[in-house]
Amino acid sequence: MIKNYLKGAWRNLIKDRQFTLLNLIGLSSGLACALLIYLWVTDELSIDKFNDKDNQLYEVLKKGTDGTGSVQISKHTQGLLAQSMAEELPEVEYAVPVRKDENNSILSFDDKHIKIKHEFAGKDFFNVFSYPLINGNTNKVSGVSGVFLSDQLALKLFNTTDVAGKIIRWDYKDGDVDFSGIYEVSGVYKIPPPNATNQFDLLAPFDLYAKKHAGGMGDITFWGSNMASTFIILKKGTNVNAFNKKIKDFAIEKVKSLYPKEDLQKWEGTLFTRRYSDGYLYNNYVNGELSGGRIEYVKLFSIIAIFILVIACINFMNLSTAKASRRVKEVGIKKVVGASRRTLVLQYMGESMLMAFASLLVAIGFVALLLTPFKEITGKEFNLHFDTGFIFSVVAITFITGLIAGSYPALYLSGFKPIMVLKGKLNTSPGESWIRKGLVVFQFTISVMLIVSVLVVYRQMTLIQTTNLGYNKDNIIHFSNTGKLSDNLSPFISEVKNIPGVVFASGADGDFLGRAGHSGGGIDWEGRDPNLGLQYYGVGVDYDFMEMMGLQMADGRVFSRSYGSDSSSVIFNESAIAAMGLKNPVGKTVSLWGRKKQIIGVVKDYHFESLYKKVGPAFLECFQNNDNILVKIKAATEKETIAAIEKLYKGYNEGLPFEYKFLDDDYEALYSSEQRVAVLSRYFAGIAILISCLGLLGLAAFTAQRRQKEIGIRKVVGASAGNIATILSTDFLKLVVMALLIAVPSSWWAANQWLQSFAYRINIDAGIFLITAASVILITLLTISFQTIKAAIANPVKSLRTE
Repeated sequence: MIKNYLKGAWRNLIKDRQFTLLNLIGLSSGLACALLIYLWVTDELSIDKFNDKDNQLYEVLKKGTDGTGSVQISKHTQGLLAQSMAEELPEVEYAVPVRKDENNSILSFDDKHIKIKHEFAGKDFFNVFSYPLINGNTNKVSGVSGVFLSDQLALKLFNTTDVAGKIIRWDYKDGDVDFSGIYEVSGVYKIPPPNATNQFDLLAPFDLYAKKHAGGMGDITFWGSNMASTFIILKKGTNVNAFNKKIKDFAIEKVKSLYPKEDLQKWEGTLFTRRYSDGYLYNNYVNGELSGGRIEYVKLFSIIAIFILVIACINFMNLSTAKASRRVKEVGIKKVVGASRRTLVLQYMGESMLMAFASLLVAIGFVALLLTPFKEITGKEFNLHFDTGFIFSVVAITFITGLIAGSYPALYLSGFKPIMVLKGKLNTSPGESWIRKGLVVFQFTISVMLIVSVLVVYRQMTLIQTTNLGYNKDNIIHFSNTGKLSDNLSPFISEVKNIPGVVFASGADGDFLGRAGHSGGGIDWEGRDPNLGLQYYGVGVDYDFMEMMGLQMADGRVFSRSYGSDSSSVIFNESAIAAMGLKNPVGKTVSLWGRKKQIIGVVKDYHFESLYKKVGPAFLECFQNNDNILVKIKAATEKETIAAIEKLYKGYNEGLPFEYKFLDDDYEALYSSEQRVAVLSRYFAGIAILISCLGLLGLAAFTAQRRQKEIGIRKVVGASAGNIATILSTDFLKLVVMALLIAVPSSWWAANQWLQSFAYRINIDAGIFLITAASVILITLLTISFQTIKAAIANPVKSLRTE
């Protein structure tokens, strides 16, 4: 029986090749989109889920005001916090402090010199995070003389991972603190998996960091030093909400007990925890409250995948019902000879399933062809792995798609009365007509919303790229101050300035892209309101930095050698001065973490973080031995100038590669997620429109068939081809207008919700909707034009003869 069903289904599909091809294109396109989105969503949901104790692993975050009325969330906590929580809170099984550094350092063995990423961690690091140890002893995370290497780094240096006890040289400076020296390899750990956000090559003991910074600005024995991230393992069964309430004032209480006379505003910041693996997807906070993050894009594309599949199913339904008039006699004869409705439903569902799984094979071919460009767009590395989970998911998606797509046509075709259909009459109720039209309206509603989304994202990205940031990022490269440059920075920069094509050369500790050299409170001045808690964003800069960046002064002067050393000077931005309430600030003295500084100028506000946040209080200090070197290059001379800088760099750091980045590329990287969403939205919107047009084409064919006699009569009584085309087109345009009326307010609301996450955003004006409406109407007319013109110019004699 099943064999006969399949044979009949195959013959019917082959018999009407035009409709079969349209259905195949529609369903396979929808399934291909769904499979690509499935791969992306699965990868997104797997980020940082590799830890064995993922359900118990939490990061401790700090919440505090920046003094401008805005509540900020920070990952930077006290270096003493982890130890105190482990000792005093029974809910905590393990706690570990981690100090991350964005700057590269250099590891050497014999004549090999490799740039690496490193971080410092407490003794329980391997008890908190699941980085399998290949050899060595996890107990050696404490101490100050041993370091752990990743397996990949060990292979590069020693060509083996059995290297515990080997001696290496590590060159690294953190400002004025020098970590350079000889270290023993305590062990080798397996490199973090690709789905880990935290990638590093070397793990050093947190005790080493504490020892080197003792008595300085990074002294972790001082409760005001927010220099570390804190991660904890909560014991099983712990109520996280109750635990968050318990630790809310944990750090502040410490300060009260240790420093009862101190101004607690300097220590302002309540604590709470967030599951570590949630940090990637749920990372956006507005005024201190969680408001989504990348999870919104995961939800968005999951919904898009569902909508595209639904559109493809609607397309299948419309095309199947459009050719129903060609199969009415088949249905009548089968019913006369004894076929039940159940038998016919199974037959037509079989055709649908056959088409769905044929489309799946084509879709997998599409995915294989598109996978490489898709990986480039998303910036991810994933492949088609036909494991049990993937196969089950794909088969389930295809089965549901075939079931939905074939259900209505099967019920529709099997419901014809044999007496009527044998007479060649295909009577449909008004309800059936409304169902088909409603499906088309739904298709174009989704298409309109996708077009609006594409336009809104494009305009917002244009705003981001053209917004006046308060500084000029063009033609500036930057690279790390590593190796022998650390001891020869001033002569190196002087030589760089002499290279033809170099406009400026300077240095900075931190940047204007969200990585501060110093941040937090701890700034005091005469007349300060004791209830004012300010959080500052500080960057240490060398001379000529402000001129290179094109920063504009509102008052006072920039750092200059003409005035001698400016090491005891500070420059605040306008927002900081306004928040501090200072009048005539130039010349006044402030205290930065106990260091006296004189205000020599006020710089106009500049964006030092992404446009998700408004400009807050910030300051600039004058340092001459900074982590990053920046060079502004004359336009059109980049190639030869960078080659000259590279030659000079290798003269100081022989054997090390010259690795640099353009500042404007780093700025674009702040919005890489949005850029990728914009690109993917364009492609998926185009596919959704294509599939919708196939459905519209089917409905146009169906309408032309149903109104064949009417068209013939109209032509006989004098209607022109233009009149006929207008009559047929008007019906479809009404459906599109209805879709626009539904989609416009819905898409405005959705776009406005997305824009709320940006502190600086576009206004959604009528132009976006006018462009969308014009585009959809034009697409509709082009889609139905073939069928309407064909029907309009047909010979009326042929259509009337059918009676």
